[in-house]
Amino acid sequence: MKGLSTSISRTLIPSSVLTCADNSGAKTLMIINKIGKAGRKGRLATSGIGDIVMASVKSGNPQYIKKKVRVVIIRQKQPIRRANGMRVRFEDNAGILITDSNLAVGTEVKGAMAREVVERYIKLAGIASRVV
Repeated sequence: MKGLSTSISRTLIPSSVLTCADNSGAKTLMIINKIGKAGRKGRLATSGIGDIVMASVKSGNPQYIKKKVRVVIIRQKQPIRRANGMRVRFEDNAGILITDSNLAVGTEVKGAMAREVVERYIKLAGIASRVV
């Protein structure tokens, strides 16, 4: 996995609610845990843009409800600082469903996707409507 040139403040913890920004059928997601977490014992695993998390589908298509899915976070409300000094923030926390091989489940993304996600997962750039 490629490193990022951006300083991402990781503010999403387990039980944070995300909106599903793709057309896979899920609507609302709740983070269960971060995949590949590392940190202090007993501390909640924080995640931000470009991180892969395990999530539970809370609303949407009945085939997904109460199922555990892999999600990559594409937007967050907390501002992120880019290398050129610019800060970027989005109006919601959002993610898209991915498979075990990091390919998108849906065929299009609703709304903008952060450039940091495209740098890390190039295959997801093909379904992005806008990259900010």
